[in-house]
Amino acid sequence: MTVGTPTGGADFTGTAAEHVVTEVPTFGPEVRAGDARTRMLGRRFDCACDIVVVDERGRLHGLVSIEQLLAADDAVTVGELADHDPPTVTPGVDQEIAAWRAVQHAESSLAMVDPDGRFHGLIPPQRLLRVLLEEHDEDMARLGGYLKGSATARTAAEEPVRRRFAHRMPWLLLGLLGVMLSAGIVGSFEEQLAANVTLAFFLPGVVYMADAVGTQTEAVVVRGLSVGVSIRRLVRGEAITGLIIGAAMAATFLPFALLYGDAHVALTASVSLFGACSVASVLAMALPWLLNRLGQDPAFGSGPLATVVQDLVSIAVYLLTSLIIVG
Repeated sequence: MTVGTPTGGADFTGTAAEHVVTEVPTFGPEVRAGDARTRMLGRRFDCACDIVVVDERGRLHGLVSIEQLLAADDAVTVGELADHDPPTVTPGVDQEIAAWRAVQHAESSLAMVDPDGRFHGLIPPQRLLRVLLEEHDEDMARLGGYLKGSATARTAAEEPVRRRFAHRMPWLLLGLLGVMLSAGIVGSFEEQLAANVTLAFFLPGVVYMADAVGTQTEAVVVRGLSVGVSIRRLVRGEAITGLIIGAAMAATFLPFALLYGDAHVALTASVSLFGACSVASVLAMALPWLLNRLGQDPAFGSGPLATVVQDLVSIAVYLLTSLIIVG
């Protein structure tokens, strides 16, 4: 039985259609398992891990794994053996979403259908695995905040010194600007810090914890977006999580800070932890989105930019809180 092709002159680069194969064992639901096995003998298929069952109009009726077919009685029809509700994708679905859909349903292959349910082909397991590996590699490069994908990363490892310098310096200069701004912020509170040196003890810890929370959020957001989770759902979930994490950090840290004997300083550190960690989650989501809106590659600078901004915000939150509580 002939199956359709999803191309039709369209550009499906990076989508499920790029990985589909059409030479697969395909039978009507009335065909008996013994006859199906006989018809498959001597034929070469692009993928035979699943047997495709389609109706007379070419619409997907279900899938039968090769293991089921080999173990079935000769008289049983493939329609009876079929999983009638297998996960499917349409040609334009992102390739990573397609691969994850197969993994989540524990399927060895993934069927592609058009909006009317007509079968177009299977995405075989080796191609699903390749997509997952490529996308994972790209996500890790993106999380590093420098490059879009592993191919670019390998190119960067071999590029001349001049290009290495040009790629790295803009973001490092931005970081240096952040250092100067943070020095200016801390300097403006010089008298307060001199009057109560204990305040300086907790500042590095507040900054570090905010960075850690922001990094976690960035990892969750990148992975979520890559598999089709809506940005609105991510924002709500991560913002609430940031508040809960901030509260937990503040409550856990307060008894330790009280060991230094100054309740006002201990309260300052705890309240600052809550504020900095809560804000860090929002910044880790907002900055990649802002870079994208400005026409910049969010994978190239969101990491360094998020670190600089989070550090400045954390320092400002801590010192302003100390001004209110300690005076």
